[in-house]
Parts: sequence; C-alpha cells; structure tokens
Amino acid sequence: MEKRYKWGILAPGKMAGKFTNALKHLDNAELYAVGSRDLRRAEKFAADNGFRKFYGSYRELAEDPGVDIVYIASPHSHHREQAILCMKNGKAVLCEKAFAINEREVEEMISEASRNKVFLMEALWPPFQPFYRKASEILESGIVGRLLHMECFFSFNPPFHPDDRKFNPELGGGSLLDIGIYPVIDALTFAGVPDGIKAYASFGKTGAEESVSAIFRYNDGRMASIYSSFRTNAGIGCVILCERGRISLSRGRDMNQTVILEPDDMEKETYVFNPPAMGYHWEAGEVMRCLDDGLTESPVVPLSFSRNLIRTLDRIRHDAGIRLPQD
Repeated sequence: MEKRYKWGILAPGKMAGKFTNALKHLDNAELYAVGSRDLRRAEKFAADNGFRKFYGSYRELAEDPGVDIVYIASPHSHHREQAILCMKNGKAVLCEKAFAINEREVEEMISEASRNKVFLMEALWPPFQPFYRKASEILESGIVGRLLHMECFFSFNPPFHPDDRKFNPELGGGSLLDIGIYPVIDALTFAGVPDGIKAYASFGKTGAEESVSAIFRYNDGRMASIYSSFRTNAGIGCVILCERGRISLSRGRDMNQTVILEPDDMEKETYVFNPPAMGYHWEAGEVMRCLDDGLTESPVVPLSFSRNLIRTLDRIRHDAGIRLPQD
C-alpha cells in the first residue's frame, strides 16, 4: 500500500496556494496543516484549501508530530531560520528558491539536514518540466552540435511599493534572487558552472537592484548572458545557440511551455507543453519518492546543484555590488 505523507505549509501566501493546488493532484499527499504568524490567515487558508489543522506560529507547525513534510513559501530572507526549525523537529523540508540569501546560510541548512538525517530540497521548478527535458534530449542527440552561447532572461514590470518583498532589501529583495535565479539555473543546467563572471546592476529607490545583467565565461570558449529585471516586460526565456542551429525555450507566467528547434539544414520544429497544476506537482512527487526510497536528497535537484547555484548568485552579487543586510 502506498504511503501517504502529511504536508505542512509554512507561510500561506500566493505561492503556497499554487503549490497546494498541485498537491491535490497527488494521491499520496495529504493536506494536513498550515502555519502562519497570523492565526486568522492560517485558519482561512486551511478552510479554503481543505487542511485539517492550522497554527498561528511556525514553531507549532514544526513541532506537530503528525507533519511529515514542510513546504516553506516565505521570503528567502527567512528560509534558513525556518528550514532549520523544521529540520530540528525531524521534518523533511521542501524550501522555495532562492534556498537562502547566501552560501553561508545554505551551508548551515545543509549541515542541519545532515545532522538530523532528514530530507532537504530546494523547490526548483525547471528541472522537472517537460520543456527542460525536451531541450536536454535535443542537445544530447547532437542534431544542432555543441552548445556555444546562451541568452537567458526573466523580466516583468510589477507595480512598485517599497514594502513589497521584491523591492525590500530586508526581505532579500531585488530581481536577482527573485527572478534572476531562473536564467542562472538555465545556464548551470545546460552549460555548467562558469569559470568567470562579469556582472552589473541597476538599483532602485529602496536600494534593491531592479535589473541585473551578467556574462558567464567558460574556459573552453562558451559564454552565456544572464538578464533579470523588474523594469521591462521581456518575458521568460532562454536561447541556446549551437554549432548547427538553435533551441529556444520560453514559458508564460501560467507556466505553459514552448521549445522551438531550428537546425541549420532542417525545418523548424515546435513543441508545446501545458502541464497540470502549473507543473508544481512534480516537485512534491519527487520529495515523496525520495522519502519512499529512504533518501535525504533528490537525485534530480541534489544539494550539490543548490550549492553551485547559491555560489554563482553570490559571485554575481559580489561583482555587481549588490549587498543585502544579511551579508
């Protein structure tokens, strides 16, 4: 008989709502408990989504012996503290990106997972998605030859408010850790860890960077350009330029996905994917599969990838002069 896992949601906001909808697609996921600093907010989220329990503090959620897995959806400025709280109480943790503010915080989280022998994974959306798998399949086939350059971007133009998480440095605000992380994931996935980085940032009224541009250099001659911004509506995408053609990946804010293959000497092919639940259910399913197998980290999103990701983000911030209070 398949084991059912009791999920706890820490910080019931907009992102937690999307993830909860995804959990409803999984027969082995039980909507069990919600924890918030605001008891009424926890109660409403629980009632709206069918959770059995709700708490007015994160500690109560972490200490509930019935909770198997905690999904952390708070601002990344609080991830280290909250993940460690949950892991100290023996919970498996799926923590939203960015995993934490900097490498030091991520290493503390990984050490705590090891110390308590519990599962820990960064909630990275792309590696589980069909458009990523299709792009990898095309590259591995050799049809367009060797990857030479990447152009990776994520930008949209939200309304400005100084207290908004996206613009508040105290909450880890700025485009890089919020959306720039996706272009960096693209480059790390398809090209690997860069040997050199040159980065620039444009700062807004609150001191948070609103736009970031970076060039990744590889010793074998490959390159990648990275761009994120809260001041343009360029959308979300990645273009992979190869020896004999190009591969273009894009997705909408509702997570619909497109891959366009354009070989030099063949007709263009387009692949469109519209996964259910915006594709978030694959992350949750991976956590439960790993727990079924007795694993403490995911082979799809291993902790080594999260280490490389936060180190690369730190290198970009250092070169661009982006400083956060937690540094």
